[in-house]
Amino acid sequence: MSDDPESGCWQLPQREDAARQGPKPILLVVAAALVDADNRVLIAQRPADKSMGGLWEFPGGKVDAGETPEQALIRELEEELGIDTRASCLAPYCFASHSYDAMHLLMPLYVCRVWKGEPRPIEHQALAWVKPVRLFDYPMPPADEPLIGLLRDLLG
Repeated sequence: MSDDPESGCWQLPQREDAARQGPKPILLVVAAALVDADNRVLIAQRPADKSMGGLWEFPGGKVDAGETPEQALIRELEEELGIDTRASCLAPYCFASHSYDAMHLLMPLYVCRVWKGEPRPIEHQALAWVKPVRLFDYPMPPADEPLIGLLRDLLG
C-alpha cells in the first residue's frame, strides 16, 4: 500500500462532497448480461423518447416494492424482451453505483446464460449481440460503462 498521495485513486478528480450536494434518493434497478453460446452479450438500445434515449444498456429495470432483485429481473426480461428465465439461472456478478442529478442509482448486474424464447425488442429500439471486446463501441449510460471492463474480464 502506497502512502504517496500522487498515486492510484488520488490521481482521479475528487467528487463533490456528498454533504454539500444533499441527500439523494437511491433508485434500485437490476440488469442482466445475457450471454449466448458464442460468449456475446445482449445489449438493448433505449427508446429515443426516454431519458438517455438512443444509448445502449444491459436489459433490466426498476425493482418494485416487495420484489427481490431476481424477481424484478425475471419480470423485466419478460416485459422488455419476451423471454423467460428463473432465479436459479441468474448469477450475481457485480454492481454499479452512480450518482445522477436527481438520484443515486444502484444496479446489480447478473449474468444469465439460460432462458427460454428468442429475445426481441419489445420496449427497445433495437437489440445487438456484441462480443465483450466491442462493448465500448456502443454509447452507454454512465452507470453501465464501468460494467463493461468487468464483463470483458469475465468473458474474454
